[in-house]
Amino acid sequence: MTRRLQTAALAFAVLQAACSFAPPYKVPQSAATPSVYKEAGEWKAAEPADTAPKGAWWTAFGDAELNSLESKAADANQSLKAGFARLQEARADTRVARADLFPTVSLQASALRSRASPNSPTYTPGKPTEGNDFNLEADVSYEVDLWGRVRNEIAAARASQQASAADLDSLRLSIQAEVATDYFGLRSYDMQQRLLDKTVADYHQALDLTQALFDGGAAALSDLEQAKAQLHSAETQQADIHLLRAQQEHAIGVLVGENPSLFKLAANPLPLDTAPPPVDAGMPSQLLERRPDVAEAERRVAAANAQIGVARAAYFPQFSLGATGGFNSTQASNWLTAPSLFWSLGPQVSLPIFEGGKLVAQTARAKAVYAEQVANYRNTVLTAYRDVEDNLAALRQLAVESETQRQAVEASNIVLQKSQDRYLAGLVTYLEVATSETTALQAELSRINIQTRRLNAAVLLIKALGGGWNQSL
Repeated sequence: MTRRLQTAALAFAVLQAACSFAPPYKVPQSAATPSVYKEAGEWKAAEPADTAPKGAWWTAFGDAELNSLESKAADANQSLKAGFARLQEARADTRVARADLFPTVSLQASALRSRASPNSPTYTPGKPTEGNDFNLEADVSYEVDLWGRVRNEIAAARASQQASAADLDSLRLSIQAEVATDYFGLRSYDMQQRLLDKTVADYHQALDLTQALFDGGAAALSDLEQAKAQLHSAETQQADIHLLRAQQEHAIGVLVGENPSLFKLAANPLPLDTAPPPVDAGMPSQLLERRPDVAEAERRVAAANAQIGVARAAYFPQFSLGATGGFNSTQASNWLTAPSLFWSLGPQVSLPIFEGGKLVAQTARAKAVYAEQVANYRNTVLTAYRDVEDNLAALRQLAVESETQRQAVEASNIVLQKSQDRYLAGLVTYLEVATSETTALQAELSRINIQTRRLNAAVLLIKALGGGWNQSL
């Protein structure tokens, strides 16, 4: 008899472990993976390693102040703290789901004295109306996971936890990239501010010169008014740059977890020859392994797949084992003695018969959520490839633009010098000088803008690749 019970128990355990109604999970197929990036051009293909630490990729830019800001953001950014709290919630949810694998045990005790009403229909004549009730009771219940409902709940919770971890990585990478791009934007405003401060000073001198020529009868009133208009226009641009820089500084303060009212970064213009560091794009086949948002989307698909198994298991009987035992007596003196012992033990079966289509709807919903997550995953993959291609193209084309714009700045400065000489010689009106000065100023501002865009494109490429992984970074 003992051997039969052991055999039955073993068969039951094997059946319980093997049965699951979740579809076999496979990572959804995405768009065809190219062998190389279309916009990579002559870029050297790197050899990425998914297990290698991503590290502080921003140090490749060689800016100590940027390194300090990134460190502050990692420690104090409030969005990161909220993301970590969400990860902790997901970990707790996994532990909650796993707890259903084990029996639940509860213990309750009571010591009551009560009086029954003699007029009650349940009162037995001759029985004392007052009495004691001492009770100590333990309850044990255990759901037999015959259809895999609990295991699929655990699988879904674990996949959601992994998705939350990837979401935190994605958030961290986004904040790191935002700190870098905002920082380079701030330094761009510093460069523009320095250029406009010099321009305003030069325009003041030009106005003074034109005023002197006008007073001496060597310049027309239109020349004087043109010089005034040019100065005031430059002053307007100067004030606007002050505004934009202040707002950029406030944004960085929030990113590093500091009060914008107290946060301050001294002006520090970047040299005009500052170029982005080289970034190897690697192979497209590695992108899906590195992007945290791709990993998150794939884990959401796995969680949705497990939930289909949970919904399907609801069609079948739910088996549970229950046991109750304890001591009950009307007297404290014999409460915890053998005659006061009581117990009950037995299985329970719950089978849904009619629920108005609820189970069908739950299964349909689980399948629809799965289809939604698959579509989200594929869209995330396509977006990942687009981000890399966009920034590869940006880096290549902006490098060309940087050189051509440098030549434009040199040419416009030569034209400006010639116009000033012609004006002082009385050969042209001040309008030609103003036009040349405006052209030169816009050329310089465009050069600064292109430099900032190049630096930001490098940051966004690293972000698009899932963070810095190249050993040279």
